[in-house]
Amino acid sequence: MLKQRDFTLDIYSQLLRALQKSGYLFFTFEQYCSGKVNEKYILLRHDVDLRAPNSLSIAKVEHELGIRSTYYFRVVPESNQPEIIQQIAALGHEIGYHYEDLSICKGDIKAAVLHFEQQLNYFRQFYPIQTICMHGSPTSQYDNKDLWKDYDYHTYGIIGEPYFDIFGSGEEGVQDVFYLTDTGRMWNGDRFSIRDKVAVNQLLDYQSTYELIDAAKSNKLPQKMMITTHPQRWSAHYLEWLYEFLMQGIKNLVKWMVVKIKH
Repeated sequence: MLKQRDFTLDIYSQLLRALQKSGYLFFTFEQYCSGKVNEKYILLRHDVDLRAPNSLSIAKVEHELGIRSTYYFRVVPESNQPEIIQQIAALGHEIGYHYEDLSICKGDIKAAVLHFEQQLNYFRQFYPIQTICMHGSPTSQYDNKDLWKDYDYHTYGIIGEPYFDIFGSGEEGVQDVFYLTDTGRMWNGDRFSIRDKVAVNQLLDYQSTYELIDAAKSNKLPQKMMITTHPQRWSAHYLEWLYEFLMQGIKNLVKWMVVKIKH
């Protein structure tokens, strides 16, 4: 029998159930930064880059399973949809700011930090935001994390940023938390990623969600993980699924070429 399509809401639900049966507890990034995690856990994170309604569908699936997760929203209209944000927060999930201020302000540090303050205050009307996460902005020459070379996000009441507080370099990195992301519409697509990268020893090499489910059932996954999804990649509707499948193939080719040129 042929397997059903990957990256559907049903497959996502199967993954969560398999992880729960394997003994994992799920926490928001805010809970992690507050020291509320146990010895076998998953930090479940969603970068809402596009198609905000898809994130609400995922949030409902998680809520039905008693899972809380973290949703990072961008300022762009495709992500920043107040009714969606409010509904996700009402389900008990954490809301965070998916910042890209340095790219938006074309490298102007002072303008970028002012823009950051304004957008953080805006999103805080929906949720008392305590964590943030950079948006990779693959088409920009600017790395949004560089904003913190001159400023300190802690001064804005922020207690955590994954790329600094989990996946920082050297001694700053938390070496026993492994990273899984659906970048490239696969789980080992780091070769297509321009900035969503962590230390090599923290990456896991699984391609399909089916492989992840099998690994969870066989207890082959690490004790501590952050799993990141991009909700626009997960759909219950065939035409939307097909569009994302085709477009992601094109984007992967472009990103691969950019990565090769940079190296």
